[in-house]
Amino acid sequence: MFYLTKTPGILKALYKSCTWSLSPVNNTVYLTFDDGPHPEATPFVLEQLEKYNAKGTFFCIGKNVVEYPAIYQQILEAGHATGNHTQNHLNGWKTSTDKYIANILEARKYIDTLLFRPPYGRITPFQIRQLKNKIPGVKIIMWDVLSGDFDTDIDGEACVQNVVFKMQPGSIVVFHDSTKAWDRLSYALPRVLEYCKKQGYKVESLF
Repeated sequence: MFYLTKTPGILKALYKSCTWSLSPVNNTVYLTFDDGPHPEATPFVLEQLEKYNAKGTFFCIGKNVVEYPAIYQQILEAGHATGNHTQNHLNGWKTSTDKYIANILEARKYIDTLLFRPPYGRITPFQIRQLKNKIPGVKIIMWDVLSGDFDTDIDGEACVQNVVFKMQPGSIVVFHDSTKAWDRLSYALPRVLEYCKKQGYKVESLF
């Protein structure tokens, strides 16, 4: 499986209306979690974040919020941020713009937020313009570091190394609270949080 664990500058330039990282002030990093809520992974993430006095941002799939509303409520009650990740985890490059925007708006019925992350990071410039027209003030959040926890060909330690060697103040880091990522997430997240603590990084939610 080919993917870049560190987002190249040229990609950020091509999609400059999206947010890839934040200003490196106050030694802050931003851990984000895609594809939940999940009955096992999400409570684990919440427990680890609480243990390290950290806040995260959860980009949720609408159908999962419908299926696990109590877990979604736990995310909110713990003071974390949430983002829209479409209703059905659609790939924007393979979906008509009308269908894609409608799917995002469907998810918005259950996820009250101005943050949006396209599944797989795949969204067209036209879809971006249409989304901004439909949801004034929406912030399209990408990332500059991928943990790779979705990759079944690597182990949890590789995910740790992907993050700690690429992360810097202002970084937006992607993990997944999902069945597929669970084995690597459950190993990597506590170790990344411990690393952040030792480095003096503050772990905060987006916006």
